Amino acid sequence: MAGTKSLNPLDASWLAVDSIDTPMHVGSLLIFQVPDDAPEDFAAKLFASLKSHTEAHPPWNLKLKSPSLRRVLPVWTYEDDLDMDYHVRHSALPKPGGERQLGVLVSRLHGRQLDFTRPLWESTLIEGLEGNRIALYTKMHHSLVDGISGMRMLQRALGETPAASKKQPPPWANPPPDKKARDEQEPAPIPEGALSSVVTGLKKQAQSMPELGRALTRLMRGGDNKDLIAPFAAPVSVLNHRITGARRFATQQYDLAKLKALAKKADATLNDVVLWLCGTALRRFLKEAHHLPGRSLTSGIPVNVRPADDQGHGTAISFIMAMLGTDIADPKKRLKAITHSTRVAKDHLQSLPRSALTQYTMLVMAPYILSLVTGIGGRTRPVFNVTISNVPGPDKPLYFYGARLEAMYPLSLLAHGGALNITCVSYDGKLNFGFTGARDTLPHMQRLAVYTGEALEELEKVLG
Repeated sequence: MAGTKSLNPLDASWLAVDSIDTPMHVGSLLIFQVPDDAPEDFAAKLFASLKSHTEAHPPWNLKLKSPSLRRVLPVWTYEDDLDMDYHVRHSALPKPGGERQLGVLVSRLHGRQLDFTRPLWESTLIEGLEGNRIALYTKMHHSLVDGISGMRMLQRALGETPAASKKQPPPWANPPPDKKARDEQEPAPIPEGALSSVVTGLKKQAQSMPELGRALTRLMRGGDNKDLIAPFAAPVSVLNHRITGARRFATQQYDLAKLKALAKKADATLNDVVLWLCGTALRRFLKEAHHLPGRSLTSGIPVNVRPADDQGHGTAISFIMAMLGTDIADPKKRLKAITHSTRVAKDHLQSLPRSALTQYTMLVMAPYILSLVTGIGGRTRPVFNVTISNVPGPDKPLYFYGARLEAMYPLSLLAHGGALNITCVSYDGKLNFGFTGARDTLPHMQRLAVYTGEALEELEKVLG
């Protein structure tokens, strides 16, 4: 495929701050139950089948036209001849491989920077898990995909029945399903058309400037009642210093119906309950390590702004910031504080016109991006303490080459000043938590994952 494709400012920023210590890719870990009647060489045959699909569609076939200029002038071009020996890999755990061994392997894979001379993704098939299971770990650069678009791409490669899944090509060989998404991924139009698009975009930005200015002013002042969390309102914590590239990864899985029932009983949202679980676990984790700040930790929460029918790739998110109540001992008061904080933040974001969301996100995140580009990240007060997000996933069982998808866990990126990311994905009645941490900063991160489960038990008791 000929032609080039430009990046929007937010996507370009992920390339600008990528480094050995802070690789800017996101990932997913899918765990499958191999069918009972599958042959002994099921994993080997699956691997051969994956490698046989050599045709890739955007964003899987996009690569940087000039890798050396990725920080200043990034432009995508199309790779017609992918090296599948590089992009698709096969690994195995010593049988019987447990969750801990799988976590160690995935942590090591996730900590390595992608090769900027190639399309920015890798996929590793992992066999040897106990219980006759296999896993598929895939990572892709954040400039190409966000949580929502990545989830949709993975879903398109899965089938609703074992038989249907055997006919599905892997994610990279799956074309976008609708014209809108395909048009988004076509090469740039002729110069006259491109200039017209730029002029139209500038007009929209100019029209939204008054609302944008008012929103930023209100954010920095803390809102009408000083309860809107602004950038840099976070205390400095052990999570907010310099990090290295080594990663730790831990998982937890909870019943989604139970969480929703608790949210309803507390007159809160599912996201509020997730924040409460994370805040409660962090309070205990940091208190035990004698690192709990006197003021509440704050969370940066990605918010999806992609239309429901948009199947395109790239980044379509904004951010809100909310408190986690880590300074509040009473669990009910902590939940009430979190619920109020998120409600105020959402109302503020929803007051903006959609045309201003990208500019607003860039301006709010500008201090964060600049701190990474300039190298001062982790040396100043953090924009927020920890990133926590919740990505909606499929609500029914799915299959891959006849194997049932048992669980899906998200892995995210880390940066200087942010040693922990907690991302959740819902699937088939479960909410799957993925904890991505900086190895040297959080040597006992598995405890944090366990504490969220104990926090859930506490919440059930508190709410009766």
